[in-house]
This record gives sequence, C-alpha cells and structure tokens, in this order.
Amino acid sequence: MKKKHHHKKKPGFFKKWSAKLHLWFGLSIGFLIFIIAITGALYVFKDEIENLTRKEYIYHNEQNIESKKVIPIRELEKLVDQQTKEKYPIHWVNVPIDKKMSYQFYWYEHQPNQWNYFDEFPIYKLAYVNPYTGKVLQTYDEKNGFFAIVKSIHWSFLLKQEWGTYVVGIPVIIFLIMLITGIVLWWPKNKAARKQRFKFQWKDTTQWKRKNYDLHNILGFYSSIFALILTITGLFYAFFVVQAMIYVIFSGGETAYPDFSKITTKAPIEMRTDKTLDKISDKVIELYPDAFAFSLDLGHPHIDDHEHPNFEVYVKHLSYSYHKSSSLIFDENSGELLHTHDPKDKNFGEKVVGANYDIHVGAILGLPTKIIAFIVSLIIASMPITGFMIWWGRRKKTQTK
Repeated sequence: MKKKHHHKKKPGFFKKWSAKLHLWFGLSIGFLIFIIAITGALYVFKDEIENLTRKEYIYHNEQNIESKKVIPIRELEKLVDQQTKEKYPIHWVNVPIDKKMSYQFYWYEHQPNQWNYFDEFPIYKLAYVNPYTGKVLQTYDEKNGFFAIVKSIHWSFLLKQEWGTYVVGIPVIIFLIMLITGIVLWWPKNKAARKQRFKFQWKDTTQWKRKNYDLHNILGFYSSIFALILTITGLFYAFFVVQAMIYVIFSGGETAYPDFSKITTKAPIEMRTDKTLDKISDKVIELYPDAFAFSLDLGHPHIDDHEHPNFEVYVKHLSYSYHKSSSLIFDENSGELLHTHDPKDKNFGEKVVGANYDIHVGAILGLPTKIIAFIVSLIIASMPITGFMIWWGRRKKTQTK
C-alpha cells in the first residue's frame, strides 16, 4: 500500500510544457501585464466619475429654454474662440439631443512623427458651452487629464500610437498563451482535486502559501473566460489581423467591410454658408429625436492634414455606450442628406466590430458589465503577483533542500 501511495503519476508532455511556458512567460511579462490590467481597471468608471465631477458643466442650467433659440454653430464657434484664445482651430463639436445639456467643443491635434504620447498630441481640450448664450462654462485639458494618461499607458505605454500599441500588444498575445496554459494546469486530474479547484477551503490553520496558491488558481479560473474576452478585444486595437478575423467570423464570411467613400459632396462650394452645419444638425435631430448625441467636424485643416472622403456625422444612440450608433453622410456644401447607415442596416460582423470598445471596457450592458470588467481587471493584475509568490516560495524551498 505504501509503495502505491508514493508512486506519483508523472505529468504528461502537454501539461509539463504548459507549466514551463506559463512560468517563463509569467516571469518575463508579469510586470507589464500588471500595468496593463491596473490601468484598465482604473479606466472602467471614467464616464461615471466625470459625469459626477462635471455635472454643473455638462448641464448648462439655462432657464426658460422653451422660449429661447440655440445660437448657430458657426457663431458659437467664434464665441468659444474669443473666450478661449487657443492657437489651434476647434476640431469638432458634440451636440446633445437633450436641450438641457451643454455643447462640447473639442480641440484635437495629432502629430504622427513624434515618439511619445505628450508630443504626439499637441492639444486635446474640451470646452462645455451654453448653446443659448455661447458662454464657455468650463474647459478641461483632456490630454493631461488623469483618464487620458491612464488610457495612453494602457494603450501604448505612453509611446506613440503607431508602434506603442504593438509594444502593448505583444505582451498581451503572450498573456493569451498564459491564459490557455493556466487553464491546462488548473484542469483537475481527478474528482478529489476538482473539489479543491472550485472553491476556497481555508481554515484557521491554512498557511499563507496555500491561500496565495488558491487565490492564483481559483480566481484565475473563474475570471478566465472574461479575461479571454478582455484580451481578444484588446488585441483588436493592436493588430489589424484580429479586427479582420473578428469581422469575417461574425459576418458569416464577408471579407469586405462596407465602404461608403464613393458617396461624396457634389454641390458647388458656393452653396456652403454659415448655416450649412445648422441645416445638417437640424436634420439629425429630426431623424433621431431619441438619440443621445452626435458629432460634427468643423472642417478646418489640421496638423496631420487628414482628409475625410466625405462629411460623415456620427450619431450615438445610448448615453453609456457606443455600440448602438448610426453614421450619416451629408453634402458638406448644400447640407443635403446623401446616405444613412443605421444599426438595422449593419450585418452582425459590423455590430460586433462596433461593440468591441464597449465589450472591452465593460460598457456593453451598462453598470453591471462595467463592474465585471473592473473586478476581472483587478484579478488579472493580481495574477503576476500571486504567480511570482508561488514561484518564489518554491525556489526558496528547493534552495533550502
């Protein structure tokens, strides 16, 4: 009986190599994964925190608005320019459907030839403006704001986007392999082991090493499916091939993403007036009275000299997420509506691609999924710590033998 008790079955080839890869990768990228996960957790509740801290500016509190008219957009732009005196032109304006809310004017310039986040974006500012008086209620330097910096660390380690996303993306691919090898290592070999892997069975006598081991294994297992989703939706931003694969899989084999670049302005430039943007704005409000907001590009030349193939207006239908959206194409000279692309017009692949951001930050179903994303991000951040402690404990054990 004793001999039988001491005879341990050796782990199989797959499990043995899974353990090696899991350890080597964990030691090599653990710190980077901690940074990516903790910044992800910090970013999750950005909107909720800003909606609370900026409430007095998000709502303009103008009285008797039923009897008042909104100032035309080009006039508002001039008034904002006079008050803020920024050296760069305003890039776009967010127009809310709710008349109680302020307009949001954005300055945003991109210098792609720089190597870091702070130089890549010379300006990224936001002004909350009362659309009935043109008064700037408050401006925010978004570029140097807490959440923008957290996002850039998460997105590119504060390096320029063009290759910083790869610097983040490569460790995330390795983390994906770690997730798979972790599940292989977790998988119980018998019924007795299975009981131990699903729940904490701590007693007063349970040592911290055992607790640490359980935290790594049990929390790792329960968060693995969500961690997998967060990882794949994160890789979506680093590698175009991931975007393409997601689109092809969910669109049922479609390889070409809908392209509306052929629908362009045909009216002569002489038809463009200061009222063209208001004509476009009124049409959007007429078509989508129940939407949340829409954005209008003010059409100025910018540092990166980007050219839009057409005048597209993005309509956000929900306050808490971006996945339900419409895009409209207008003639930017006459203000005539040329094309609409609503959620009902999109194939499932487009919908999944459009929902990727909301899935990644947990906004897809509002607060409940944000809480899940926050908890899972914290668990992911804890994995390199508990994993390192397991390795360190075993290393010390072998050294003392």
